[in-house]
Amino acid sequence: MSENAQAAYDAINALIGNEPVAGDWFTVDQDRIQAFADATLDHQFIHLDPERAAQTPFGGTIAHGFLTLSLLVHLSASIPTDLPKLEGVLMGVNYGMNKVRFVNPVPTGSRVRATAATVAVAIKGNAVDQTRAMTVEIDGVDKPALVAEWIGRTVFT
Repeated sequence: MSENAQAAYDAINALIGNEPVAGDWFTVDQDRIQAFADATLDHQFIHLDPERAAQTPFGGTIAHGFLTLSLLVHLSASIPTDLPKLEGVLMGVNYGMNKVRFVNPVPTGSRVRATAATVAVAIKGNAVDQTRAMTVEIDGVDKPALVAEWIGRTVFT
């Protein structure tokens, strides 16, 4: 284990127990949903056909759950952090998820934002794994769109 990894572990560990912090709002429009459908080859009508989707309980088109999940990268970039600058960072990677739940559909045109709270940290050799409880909120809706535990791994010199 490197000194940089230990210092990062100590700094991240100090964040456990802090209240979730919210990032900026982001609008999920039909063009983005269409682009995601094209990229993933998931062209289900509830995402792309406003007339047919209007006849469903959703009342209109909705974002793919996996689109909402993929937006965590962008949404989390605007979340402020109390973490000091970490020294000796070689790279950071997405390590995975402990769990993901698509709790509520995101209607086309909705604004969403993410909140994050650090819930665990672990040293793995010269790497530090930070697990954050992520919630994607929909503006004006009580029930979130998504909840997940996201693990990021940072590798140090």
